[in-house]
Amino acid sequence: MKAKFTPVLIGQDRLMDAMRSDEYVGFCRACGEEAYGVEPDMRCGKCEVCGARKVYGAEELLIMEVA
Repeated sequence: MKAKFTPVLIGQDRLMDAMRSDEYVGFCRACGEEAYGVEPDMRCGKCEVCGARKVYGAEELLIMEVA
């Protein structure tokens, strides 16, 4: 049986700051850590901190939150 996943919420201020930077920042929805060099539309990338495939680009997370 698969473990239930409870996503970490990333605040809009944090997302907006990430989108304003030139560093291509994304976030892990499993642990909340920032990931760098992430394409804006990335989905399910591997987190270097916790190993989960829950890294999303900041823009993608904003779209997912609004939709």
